[in-house]
Amino acid sequence: MPSMAHEVLVDLFKNRPELGPELLTEALGVALPSYDEARLVSIDLTQIRPAEYRADVVVLLLDAGAAISVVIVEVQLAIDDDKRFTWPEYLMGARARYRCPAGLLVVAPQPEVAAWCAQPIDTGVPGFVLIPPVLGRQAVPVITDPAEAARRPELAVLSAMAHGESEQGAAIASAVLPAVRGLDDERARFYGDLVLNSLNDAARRALEAMMKGYEYQSDFAKKYVALGRSEGEAYALLTVLRGRGIAVPDAARERILAEKDPARLERWLEKAGTSASVMEIFDDPS
Repeated sequence: MPSMAHEVLVDLFKNRPELGPELLTEALGVALPSYDEARLVSIDLTQIRPAEYRADVVVLLLDAGAAISVVIVEVQLAIDDDKRFTWPEYLMGARARYRCPAGLLVVAPQPEVAAWCAQPIDTGVPGFVLIPPVLGRQAVPVITDPAEAARRPELAVLSAMAHGESEQGAAIASAVLPAVRGLDDERARFYGDLVLNSLNDAARRALEAMMKGYEYQSDFAKKYVALGRSEGEAYALLTVLRGRGIAVPDAARERILAEKDPARLERWLEKAGTSASVMEIFDDPS
């Protein structure tokens, strides 16, 4: 699948501040106090100058306006030994700043990075061993319910990014794409592109079959629909010709596969059932 770029993942957690706390509790079983608001706060957790520590996302959980917990979300795409020193600092800096318990969520899509992130960190203080909660690719929930996708679109997009190449990829995408249409135009296009770019070819073909009549929004999506549909029609045409025992010269095969107009390919496919040769199906025989 395409690389889960750092800033893309960070943006998902920024766009829905509740996403980090939700994944901590629902996917990783970490208990958090009840809260009625999740608010983005400063990512600058510097406590001692001149050192500067900036987390990816910091979410303050509040109940009746009072801070009750702070959750730090870190997206980790590679092994970085510095994190074994800065993560404890992030937690203690956040705890000191907001005067409440602090928690950590590390998002690490790659298995080898996730395994490294989950290793205990011995701070040297007796009893203070940090075991980072790590959200790996497989721990991301599979979202195929359109209502759930509409309620939590960022989680649904993350689900597509994590599982888009699996057998469930098309089902996830078919739930997410209609859901993102209710968002502002920029987010709808961005999320649509992320979802479609996370699918493999098989999932894309299955999605196209599942979502006939759906009007795609983003430029990427519209391009995918045109190319995906034309590719499907081209291979269907070649299958029909092969089944009828009609020889397809290399030049004709290349012409069919190069054609990107779905309407023309559809006309060729209709004519393939009765034509005596491959040249008869073309609009402009040569």
